[in-house]
Amino acid sequence: MTVGGWLASRTPEAPPALAARIREALGDAWRDDASRTHAACEAAAEGLLTSLLAGRDTGRGTALDLLAVDALITYAFEHAAESPVDLDAEAAAVMERVAAIGARFAPAAAG
Repeated sequence: MTVGGWLASRTPEAPPALAARIREALGDAWRDDASRTHAACEAAAEGLLTSLLAGRDTGRGTALDLLAVDALITYAFEHAAESPVDLDAEAAAVMERVAAIGARFAPAAAG
C-alpha cells in the first residue's frame, strides 16, 4: 500500500477539493510506501504552512490550504496512532516544529 492508498482508505472521505489539495501538497510522497505516511503528511503540512506564512497571506483565499495543513497533521497523527509506541514523543516533536514555523513568521512584539 502507498501513502495515497492509505489516505484513500480513510472514512469519511475528504471533500474532493480538499483531497486534491492534500495530494498536491504531498507531491511525489503520494506514491511512497504507506509506512511513511505520518512522515510524509507532517512534511507536507510543514511545507504548506511555511509557504503560507512566508507569503503573509492567511486570508479567506487561503482557506483550502489552511484546511489541508490541518488535515495533513490529523492524518499524520491518525497514522502514527496505529503504532503508538512513540506517539507521545512524535506529538511533542510535531507541535514544536509547527510552533517554530509560526514563531519564525510572527511579527516582532511591540515594546
